Amino acid sequence: MRRLGRSVHGGWERAGAHTLVRQGRDVELMHRATGFATLALVTLAPLLIVVAAADPLGRGGFASWLADGMGLSGRSARLLTDIISPSRKVIGTTSALGGVALAVFGVAFGGSVQNGYERIWGLPSGPWHRVWRQAVWMIAMTAYLYQEVQTRSVVSGPERIALSSASGVLFFWWGQRFLLGGQVRWRDLLPGALATMLGLGGLRMFSYFVFTPLIVTNAISYGAMGVVLVVESWLIGVGYVVYGGALLGRWALEHHGHRSRTG
Repeated sequence: MRRLGRSVHGGWERAGAHTLVRQGRDVELMHRATGFATLALVTLAPLLIVVAAADPLGRGGFASWLADGMGLSGRSARLLTDIISPSRKVIGTTSALGGVALAVFGVAFGGSVQNGYERIWGLPSGPWHRVWRQAVWMIAMTAYLYQEVQTRSVVSGPERIALSSASGVLFFWWGQRFLLGGQVRWRDLLPGALATMLGLGGLRMFSYFVFTPLIVTNAISYGAMGVVLVVESWLIGVGYVVYGGALLGRWALEHHGHRSRTG
């Protein structure tokens, strides 16, 4: 047993896994994932609700976006839709000031993601006048989520998996490069984008097998609040994958690839 323990410990050290754990603690990965989920629920969700309500194709609104992202189906998807189903009247009841507030909150969410990427890559915080990058990233992310929902009625099975994977890698690859102001090379960011999409794929499978029945039981036990708690738990997982994927990409680059990161 001692020999096995030494072998495992030696393999752990050689792989540099201890460095990955330390870096995760340094960037406060779980704390950032929790902040990601909170900001997504209170700032990003209202913005996406308005965008979904204005959808000219009318493909189910924001609840459809959320159910698709969580991989829900059947009764759990219907429960989520019943609770989060704003009508198109949300457009008429949203004032100009409210629209500006939603946009500002959305930019704040983008700023939080940018700060997380900067911490992961050890870069200084960008100046305040780069806030336009956060706004553009938010627009691109909304477009990415929109096309993810729309393509499910066009393609399915392996074709949709391939399309979703390719578009996701491109978005997270470009997103890191854009939010970091081009301070990290494209090729250095690709491993993180790939790791992020692999993590989101795993989270979707976990959600299908765990959150799908959990939404039903929580709805029976706690009502609408129980469903919201499941959604918040899923968002924490998304935040962990988004930041963890970027962190894993940098770790893989430093320990198993090129060490030069800027250019």
